[in-house]
Amino acid sequence: MNKIVRMNLYRGVFLIFLTLTTQTVLSSDVTSDRNFYQRQYCIVGAGPSGLQMGYFLERSNRDYMIFEQNNASGSFYVKYPRHRKLISINKRHTGQTNKEFNFRHDWNSLISDDESLQMRYYSKDFFPQADTYVKYLNDYATKLRLKIKYNTRISNIRKKTISEGLDVFLMDDQNGKTYSCQVMIMGTGIGTPNKPYFAGMEHTESYEDMSIDTDDFEGKSVMILGRGNSAFETADHIVGSTNVIHMMARSRVKLAWETHYVGDLRAVNDGLLDTYQLKSLDGILEASMAEVLVIKNEKNGKLALIPRDEMVVKIDLNYTTVNQTVFHKMMREIHDNFPLREEYDYIIRCLGFTYDFAIFNSTFSPEPTANGKYPTINAAYEVENITDMFVIGTSSHSLDFKKSAGGFIHGFRYTARALHHLLQYRYHNIPWPSTSQPISELVNNIIKRANEASGIYQMFTQLGDVILLHENGLYDYLEEFPLQLLHKLPEVSGRNASKVIVLSMEYGKDYSGPGNDVFRPERATGDPQNAHHSNFLHPVLYYYRSLPTEFGMKTAKKKEQVLPTPQRIHHIVEDFLTDFSAPQSHILPLRRFLENCMGQDIRYFFDDFCFKSALIYTEVPLMCKQYYMKGQGLPGTKSLMVHKKLLCGDEMRC
Repeated sequence: MNKIVRMNLYRGVFLIFLTLTTQTVLSSDVTSDRNFYQRQYCIVGAGPSGLQMGYFLERSNRDYMIFEQNNASGSFYVKYPRHRKLISINKRHTGQTNKEFNFRHDWNSLISDDESLQMRYYSKDFFPQADTYVKYLNDYATKLRLKIKYNTRISNIRKKTISEGLDVFLMDDQNGKTYSCQVMIMGTGIGTPNKPYFAGMEHTESYEDMSIDTDDFEGKSVMILGRGNSAFETADHIVGSTNVIHMMARSRVKLAWETHYVGDLRAVNDGLLDTYQLKSLDGILEASMAEVLVIKNEKNGKLALIPRDEMVVKIDLNYTTVNQTVFHKMMREIHDNFPLREEYDYIIRCLGFTYDFAIFNSTFSPEPTANGKYPTINAAYEVENITDMFVIGTSSHSLDFKKSAGGFIHGFRYTARALHHLLQYRYHNIPWPSTSQPISELVNNIIKRANEASGIYQMFTQLGDVILLHENGLYDYLEEFPLQLLHKLPEVSGRNASKVIVLSMEYGKDYSGPGNDVFRPERATGDPQNAHHSNFLHPVLYYYRSLPTEFGMKTAKKKEQVLPTPQRIHHIVEDFLTDFSAPQSHILPLRRFLENCMGQDIRYFFDDFCFKSALIYTEVPLMCKQYYMKGQGLPGTKSLMVHKKLLCGDEMRC
């Protein structure tokens, strides 16, 4: 028996044993009352990622429950964004009928088998309203009959050993009920406002609590702290009412169309850049709040930012409300052209969000990432220091932060599906889905995926298609596999191979970045010979005679490479229409690359050529071997069989 199959058979038996043992031990050891509930899978959070994972578990008939603290799904969107316009695009028309292709340009819909659950049926707005999205998410949960326990605030998540080698997760709700599961999936998102302390912070207002009534800002001077989408969204909302808006952050503005990172500043929110650069009083500057303090004039409520290194009048930083005399004296003593020498009516903090670690038991919590914003997870979306706990959605974005779209709906709907495939094999011995075809079909398959696939398109450089080449002239095609797990492919997918080809979608290495001129005249190439200089998103193929090693993967990551250096690499030249089906520019170079990898001709041939080749040569082309030499023409399909039946009758005699 194959070693991996045998290992996962043991896992399956172990999981059944764990379930039975858990039921027995917990019923007698943890609690004897009725306030105890057990599931195989617990999903915490009924936002988009929790619903998406719930859908996959529902369709695979798993024992799961989604726990949501509020009375509806998608409760984050009830309040955020504060000014109600989403920045995820709703492109309703593409000129195509292919659903997979259209999903490339639908950034809001979740994956499902219900055609009515697409955002284009809910809104005609290119940037939909948040209230509409709340309705969409709740329709998704209802129509697909997902198992959700609302009004259940989970806390005190912990792990308990119930017998030697057997652990389960326990968690409590606000009513004292305890829940248990074998696999914990955290879908709580990044919903806790970031509140770094600085002197005078108590005089500022937060993005989550600020007024959204523009009349409140009529004729006011406003300082906004932050430079992300929430900061610019706020500025755009009030700019028509204010005297002046200043914006301050530690680093320069990063524009999404420069960096190709959807989390950077989007054009839909960047109106303040116009009023700044076109000299209309508003302004943007870079400085840290550690360099200044906020003081308040106790008489009129005016606010000011004072550079700490220029303070002559010393005050207690715990008491930054000062009388009018001290206020004006401090203002006079700063440098006469200090950029922030004016007084403000409001200072608004728009400093983003972070992960809520308080949901865990104080002695049991994921390790935070270096910036403290995310839980630390590995390439399989599993928490580094907690076995069997996985993270989905925005909070899994540490894996591709500033690189791809994993922190956003149009990205994490695919990483949720990838995680589901990993769980299916790890806990249920079901290998990663694949299709098997003759090598002669490979060119068509790759071109089709490059032109239509949504998962590898949105999760570029992170999810890729993996092609397993076999000696019998066949290949297995695995879609949307986490590329950072390539070295562990047999272990995590149940699919064995030595020779592999990886299809990844990538931008040019030096194309994206803050300050880069992405509109420069020579930004694109149409020459297949210069395909490796392609800048815009295009397919890249990696050929390995054997799977990369763990050391190779780590080395590539340090060098900021997508994957380790392969035996062969091929770039399909970028295309203005993102259509990679040109016979000479796209298909021919791809076929030659594949033939060089496999050492054989993979073209199609007519029967007469195969007949002549069989008479003249000792070897015939692969296509002739797979079809003509076996006495087979075109592979039979359902439509061909129906057509033949119509022509030849029920007995198929023609």
